[in-house]
Amino acid sequence: MLICFGLSWPVAAVKLWRSKTAKGASVFFYFIIMAGYLLGIGAKIAAGNLSYVLGMYALNFLMVGLNVVLYFRNRRFDRQRERTAQ
Repeated sequence: MLICFGLSWPVAAVKLWRSKTAKGASVFFYFIIMAGYLLGIGAKIAAGNLSYVLGMYALNFLMVGLNVVLYFRNRRFDRQRERTAQ
């Protein structure tokens, strides 16, 4: 489940990169997902359970972070398009 779920983040990043729009994306959703990954990382560290799952959480966290960066990049593109359309 974690691997399949994790594969969706690069796909979403490619879609955000190509679309050059933030419409339809939710930065709030990304932040909730990132908080979940941080809590999962914290739980693994607190339990001393340092396995590959911790690495998967960290990798997924970074991929969601990339989506956040692309969201703000695309939001800037959206604003530029709105200004030139006026």
